[in-house]
Amino acid sequence: FNLNNVDAAFVQNLAMSFASVQSAEYAAQLLKEGKAGDLNQKPVGTGPFVFKRYQKDSQIRYAANTAYWKPEDVRVDNLIFSITPDAAVRLQKLKRNECQVSGYPRPADIEVMEQDPNLRVLKQPGFNLGFLAYNVTHPPLDQLKVRQALDMAIDKPAIIKAVYQSAGQLAQNALPPAQWSFDPAIKDAPHDVTKAKALLKEAGVAPGTTLNLWAMTVQRASNPNARMSAQMIQQDWAKIGIKANIVSYEWGEYIKRAKNGEHDAMIYGWTGDNGDPDNWLGVLYSCAAVKGSNYAKWCDPAYDKLVQQAKVSTDRQQRIDLYRQAQKILKQQVPITPIANSTVFQPINKKVVDFKLSPFGLTPFYGVGLQQ
Repeated sequence: FNLNNVDAAFVQNLAMSFASVQSAEYAAQLLKEGKAGDLNQKPVGTGPFVFKRYQKDSQIRYAANTAYWKPEDVRVDNLIFSITPDAAVRLQKLKRNECQVSGYPRPADIEVMEQDPNLRVLKQPGFNLGFLAYNVTHPPLDQLKVRQALDMAIDKPAIIKAVYQSAGQLAQNALPPAQWSFDPAIKDAPHDVTKAKALLKEAGVAPGTTLNLWAMTVQRASNPNARMSAQMIQQDWAKIGIKANIVSYEWGEYIKRAKNGEHDAMIYGWTGDNGDPDNWLGVLYSCAAVKGSNYAKWCDPAYDKLVQQAKVSTDRQQRIDLYRQAQKILKQQVPITPIANSTVFQPINKKVVDFKLSPFGLTPFYGVGLQQ
């Protein structure tokens, strides 16, 4: 590849699944037929499993690719993703051996799973962040004092105890601790209801002001229960005179509307995709991402300059220094409230062999087998 600009994250981005090599002939054929969407619905690939069928909101079926170049990676004949939104139903399917690998367990169910003689629970520190994004284009959230007030009013330890239980660690930074360039010197403002009220008064925000607080309806590694998180934030903000109206949509609609900037504040989360700091500080908070995954709609020229400089540097230490300066600006300007870094749990049947937890939130089945 010959690039027009230096891009320090290019190789890492290229290793992500979206950069998979596709068939140019198949794409050309679909374009000619006016069926470009079939690239998603009827995919052609080169992986260890062959796509067979997709039923919306029900299942995805694959069969073993007997012609795969690395046969030791193909150890099961059929691979079925059974789409099951309810965590309690997922648990029952796992216990009854209707499925052998399950995602996103509720923290309250971990102990039950660990005590089941037929199950194993894999776990590792999550490469993720659950956070609250403030839409800085919506008054009064365009005022720093208002964002500071809302931030310091939130009782984060209480949310972690109730929502994450044993599976969450307090997050103070916009990066998870496992991400290189993470600055451990970044600290939260103290939880202070009195000061928060004073800041709102200075900003001219009257008691009883209403904000729409969006909460995800889906469970994510970064937040096992966004609805409960929103209800606790609602109670915290009520103590400083802010009424939070909790809003939820189906996941696809939630993301679409958020990208349009319809929210005031929204609960969201992120799991790192490739190990590069740009996947956090560029993708989530840069000016270029305002119409994408920057749900705070925050564009700070000083911050942006640092992030862009870091992306075109091939000197790792220089990148670390630039990203740490950027983290300080991000913390000072409060476009988000970091809440927690969640531990990732993966319950599996004990007959499943060689399953490995991915730090990137994937569920890979390369080389995974099943004892008979």
